[in-house]
Amino acid sequence: MKFLDEAKVYIRSGDGGAGAVSFRREKFIEFGGPDGGDGGRGGDVWVEAVNGLNTLIDFRFQQHFKAGIGVHGMGRNRTGANGASVTLKVPVGTQILEEDNETLIVDLTKEGQRYRLAAGGNGGFGNAYFKSSTNQAPDWANPGLPGIEKTIWLRLKLIADAGLVGLPNAGKSTFLATVTRARPKIANYPFTTLHPNLGVATIDGREFVLADIPGLIEGAHEGVGIGDRFLGHVERTRVLLHLVSAQEEKVGKAYKTVKHELEAYGGGLEDKAEIVALSQIDVLDEKELKKKAKELEKACGQKPYLISAPIGLGMTDVLRALRDVILRETDVTALPDRSIGIEDDVADDED
Repeated sequence: MKFLDEAKVYIRSGDGGAGAVSFRREKFIEFGGPDGGDGGRGGDVWVEAVNGLNTLIDFRFQQHFKAGIGVHGMGRNRTGANGASVTLKVPVGTQILEEDNETLIVDLTKEGQRYRLAAGGNGGFGNAYFKSSTNQAPDWANPGLPGIEKTIWLRLKLIADAGLVGLPNAGKSTFLATVTRARPKIANYPFTTLHPNLGVATIDGREFVLADIPGLIEGAHEGVGIGDRFLGHVERTRVLLHLVSAQEEKVGKAYKTVKHELEAYGGGLEDKAEIVALSQIDVLDEKELKKKAKELEKACGQKPYLISAPIGLGMTDVLRALRDVILRETDVTALPDRSIGIEDDVADDED
């Protein structure tokens, strides 16, 4: 399944039905009069966050959503039927924006959350509505009000507890694959990960969701490489795990490069809790490892964790550190129970 985190769609609510102009004319009925019914109301356009979706790929195949129109009123005081409403079903974490792609309409962060994007037009009054003691035979009715049409943007920001950031080939996908059941693409070349991936990690009986995004390089905020468009998927996390590869010649510079891109992006990422780890340490001897660990500690201002995902070295300690930060920043009871029916590989790289 291909991952898609942004889509542009056109929506239109239904027009209201027109009121009817009708008069009662029946044999042997002495008193007639107006009996035109009201028009039906046009359908609404709704958006709803649902469980089981993790991409906006459905909106690649359908970009137009139109609600039903209201049926016109009829004689004998018959009111027209209301138009059918339509509902756009999106993953939890989807933002709805105006056509300028900047003005936020609604942020759907909870399952079952609904929002009316466009209200249907009201139906017009039939001539029976206008009957009065001074006007007993009105020969006019209201037309229905038109619906609302607009173009909107859907932007998905994944819901996760912790996010993985770092340069390409920092070992983020390997880390994710080691601690969760997710199976991201792993290879020895830059930008192996082209789409975000999610997985559920477990440590000491406690579970939390990890998000892995494509690597950042210098100038990403200006569009270099893949750019920083996927950073939105770690905006909602409570902690970032910053991985720096031990194969980097200057680990301090590698850390500062990614840190600068996070600050340039904004979105609160620069102030988010951060845990730093020196990854892929199995390729270094003891002397070189101490040297690079000291250099990284000087650059980030904290003692980095030393890990190697392929051999499982240091993984338990860093997972516990992530868990502690997550529990510290949220109520323990607020963490969802993901122990049953978990689908970890929710955003793979298969086309």
